[in-house]
Amino acid sequence: MSTHPSQDDPKLASRWRLILGASAEQQLTSSSAGMITLTEEEQIMDEALAAIYDDTSGISDGGTSAAGSRGAGMGKSAPRLSKWLGDVRSLFPDDVVSVIQHDAMERKGWKQLLLEPEVLATVKPDIQLVGTLLSLKGKIPEKTKDTARMLVQAVVDDLTRRLNEDMRRAVTGALNRRQHSPLPSLSGIDWKRTIQRNLKNYDSQRRQIIPEKFYYFDRAKRSKEWTVILDIDQSGSMADSVIWASVVGSIFASIPSLSTRVVVFDTEVVDLTEQCANDPVDMLFGIQLGGGTDIHKSVAYCEQFIEEPKKTLFIIVSDLYEGGNQAGLIRRMRELREAGVRTMCLLALSDEGEPFYDERIAKQLSRDGTPCFACTPALLPVLVEGALKGMDLTELAKRVGTKPV
Repeated sequence: MSTHPSQDDPKLASRWRLILGASAEQQLTSSSAGMITLTEEEQIMDEALAAIYDDTSGISDGGTSAAGSRGAGMGKSAPRLSKWLGDVRSLFPDDVVSVIQHDAMERKGWKQLLLEPEVLATVKPDIQLVGTLLSLKGKIPEKTKDTARMLVQAVVDDLTRRLNEDMRRAVTGALNRRQHSPLPSLSGIDWKRTIQRNLKNYDSQRRQIIPEKFYYFDRAKRSKEWTVILDIDQSGSMADSVIWASVVGSIFASIPSLSTRVVVFDTEVVDLTEQCANDPVDMLFGIQLGGGTDIHKSVAYCEQFIEEPKKTLFIIVSDLYEGGNQAGLIRRMRELREAGVRTMCLLALSDEGEPFYDERIAKQLSRDGTPCFACTPALLPVLVEGALKGMDLTELAKRVGTKPV
């Protein structure tokens, strides 16, 4: 069967024309034994795609011209770019829009135009766009800041909706052990209240209280049961992971049974715990993507918050390209494990594919008991629950389809 578009299948011919671009039109016309005619909507789609993917085309500061004769480069016209973004959003599905926007930024270098309010108001909010805005945040003018914040808020709200319920359920399931036992927990007894309410049952002959009823603390209202520390690498290569980790940190901070610390680092260490707990968008705008990496310094800083090692979960989000003290990093992580801290390293926290990371350090940390793996946000709740329950995370990661180092 021939795969060439035929005269009897004009829709297929038009689709191939849109995919391959104007440069393939002559060959497609010959194959289909007739001219390929694009509808008005398809012509607009062709213009939008050609602006990014044709070598000789772009979004110029002039008007739209015929296919194959457009001016090169994106130009500097914000209104023209706004129209192009509007066309893309109206003609393509959301997931395709995200890909096209990302390719436009990477291929055509129009990141600076995002600082224009009319452009920023037209783009589709997505995680790649937030990463770009964070990399530009020091340059965002006052007239654009409100729009930029609204876009970041929209993405944070969407990511939180995707993760919040599963993460809270995972933590509750791990910590509320009474749901796994028919007997109340001895450690949960409110002794003061139990004694006061049973004084009337004092047996003077035995010289002891015979309690009729025991009273227990409401586990949801008890003091923090676990400390969770998120130590996040804010180097430029970790942009998606930083955004997801910020959302995860804000969810942890909202769970009463957890005492949460959120720290970000490059060559310096910044504690963003307060901002994360109050507003993850504020936290994201407190992050400076790029720069070097000193993981050892950040781990040393985080150690001060570990009061009960066996009740602490320490999560590093980093590709482990250490520019500081590599031997010191490995030693500190080993000592944390030996003290009873439950540790894990997320080489990437995103929906993307295989991450780039320092294999030598990752393998050494894994040998010392800190499992290292990339993780999609959807799988993180399962791994957090497993960590809190003391499960073997390497084996658990394999079972849920995440490949450990």
